[in-house]
Amino acid sequence: MIKEYIAQLVAGSATKGLGLELPPGSVVLEKPKQQDHGDWATSLALSLAKELKRKPRDIAQKMVEAMSPDPSRVAAVEIAGPGFINFRLADEYCRRQLGKIPALGGKYGTGDRHAGKRAQVEFVSCNPTGPLTVGHGRQAAAGDALARLLESQGYRVEREYYFNDAGLQMRMLAESVLYRYRELLGGTAEFPEGHYQGEYIRDIAEACRAERGGGLGEGDLEYFKAKAVETTFADIRATLGRMGIVFDNYFNESSLYADGSIARTRQALGDKGLTYERDGALWFRATGFGAEKDRVLVRSSGEPTYRLPDIAYHVTKFERGFDLILDVFGSDHQATYPDVMAALGALGHDTSRMDVRIHQFVTLTRGGQQVKMSTRKATYVTLDELFDEVGADAARYFFLMRRMESHLDFDLDLAKKQSDENPVFYVQYAHARICSILQHAEAKDVRREKPDLGMLTAAEEMALIKHLLDYPDMVAGAAEAREPHRVPTYLQELAGIFHAFYHKHRVVTDDPKLSNARLDLCQAVRIVLANGLGLLGVGAPERM
Repeated sequence: MIKEYIAQLVAGSATKGLGLELPPGSVVLEKPKQQDHGDWATSLALSLAKELKRKPRDIAQKMVEAMSPDPSRVAAVEIAGPGFINFRLADEYCRRQLGKIPALGGKYGTGDRHAGKRAQVEFVSCNPTGPLTVGHGRQAAAGDALARLLESQGYRVEREYYFNDAGLQMRMLAESVLYRYRELLGGTAEFPEGHYQGEYIRDIAEACRAERGGGLGEGDLEYFKAKAVETTFADIRATLGRMGIVFDNYFNESSLYADGSIARTRQALGDKGLTYERDGALWFRATGFGAEKDRVLVRSSGEPTYRLPDIAYHVTKFERGFDLILDVFGSDHQATYPDVMAALGALGHDTSRMDVRIHQFVTLTRGGQQVKMSTRKATYVTLDELFDEVGADAARYFFLMRRMESHLDFDLDLAKKQSDENPVFYVQYAHARICSILQHAEAKDVRREKPDLGMLTAAEEMALIKHLLDYPDMVAGAAEAREPHRVPTYLQELAGIFHAFYHKHRVVTDDPKLSNARLDLCQAVRIVLANGLGLLGVGAPERM
């Protein structure tokens, strides 16, 4: 890739011109904000000024003098401002690279940097205590997009859902169904704090009454729990199916109790002196790892908190030999995962193989007003309801438009608009428009001889070509940084550049050579749009 070549040029010039050993991987290259500043730039001379005690422009001059760029790839190297070094790509090089895109098709933008490595991505993993909400939707979209990005770079990825079918929340779920069941039989029930009150609980209770009649009570909580889990998780899987998300593995929390993993983990932590008992509870010495206070692992009732099974579960991940363990959690895990990481490290596991990503909340707005949500009362908005209103494609795209770590305002009105104002419509329409152009060219029997891409000289054409060439670097960077939002940002820019080109230039013209060249350019844009949307799990329609 050209970016790597330029990084090698910069590193080599630092060695030759300044006597510094600089690995190419440490060179930071950026896209200049103004097109007339070139195609790539580095501020290395400015960052070296203090260390070398020299003026940045003098350093930049020495580096440029030491460079011998291949003119078939780099047309010019220039010093700008206080010491920036700008690189201009050769137009012919750009056109040659463009010519490779149609042949690569769906493989364009993929890499093999991590070929042979195994990655596990855990995401969603919510308790089967109710339908998926929009917050779960953001995590589902982010987790699946991250898995797709990792696969694009050679990882063999396993998507895993940690199925919480044990513990306090499950007991509360069973009790909630029991209370509704009693109501259906003519009794009354006052829900304790924290129990589940959604309409779906009534539906589960009705199913229990239809299946087992009216003789159930406190002794049948296991039945109520099993029925609730079965029903709710079937709904969860169906909702995820609407997003096109399929997990390779569902890991049951209950299996950690059944196979002794919980007991072994508890014993191992104790053997390391990391736990102690107080007030009848078992505590983890989290303060020894920088936490403000120690954490309860097992309550005085004998019931573990989330931390103990989470530690035991992650031990199994290390035992399964993944090269990368990527967890995508909601903000409710912000206080929990550092303790889990600390415990795993103390138990001797290489936590550098772990990467935990926390996404923030989603706020739905309609008509400029916030739509209220609650996962336990009957006022929440389910993910299915969101899909019914805006569609799964729009939901996915909107979930991924912003950095995961930022709060997301989801504008329902905007997501439904069939206009350029709607970001996903804007990108999908560019793809559909190109499909229409290609169909028109085929209908007119435009000859598709080997195109002469040298015909592409207009500023709008070159801008489009250069943006297409940025795609592989963007994908690789998004995968390494675990930042799927880079993909819709890129696609938005690509669609804008394409629409600007299309509004100024006809594709099918009276000049067959020019038509063929522009058709190849359009085909390359279509491929990149489709590939990018595919990374997001969003469709690339041929007509709209």
